[in-house]
Amino acid sequence: MESYKNEFSNKDITVCYEPCKCVHAEKCAKELSEVFRLSIIPWINLDGTETKKIINQIKRCPSGALTYRKNFKKRAS
Repeated sequence: MESYKNEFSNKDITVCYEPCKCVHAEKCAKELSEVFRLSIIPWINLDGTETKKIINQIKRCPSGALTYRKNFKKRAS
């Protein structure tokens, strides 16, 4: 079965969610519900708290379904 990554971005990071990897432990929603919301679409709201807290929560994902990458900032030329 093919799955598509769901990507959500703010100015600092892009969060990727791979539903086929998720074990639905709901650790993200229970511990950081202002960002990871089960009953609202889009379910990831990166404006819910500071980026550092989001990254720390993603690192606690038991299945690895949530990952992130830092966005590169363009320099003025």
